[in-house]
Amino acid sequence: MRKDIHPEYKEVLFHDTNADVYFLTRSTVATKATREYEGKEYPYFPLDISSASHPFYTGEQRKASNEGRVASFNKRFGAFANRGKK
Repeated sequence: MRKDIHPEYKEVLFHDTNADVYFLTRSTVATKATREYEGKEYPYFPLDISSASHPFYTGEQRKASNEGRVASFNKRFGAFANRGKK
């Protein structure tokens, strides 16, 4: 491998703020924040969502508010679809 072209690969502490879960893994993410975890200091990176809080992995269903959009579209343009049929 060529020297000085690869990013630093180190242990980083990721924090899923929605589920309040910490993940310690190796990454090349650049961050200046640090946190102590299990007696050691690690670079810290907060996350909005991860496998601990994502609906696909947790099985939690969230109802989308798209039903109103579809109904609004059909109300406005539904008459055009039936106009050409006889």
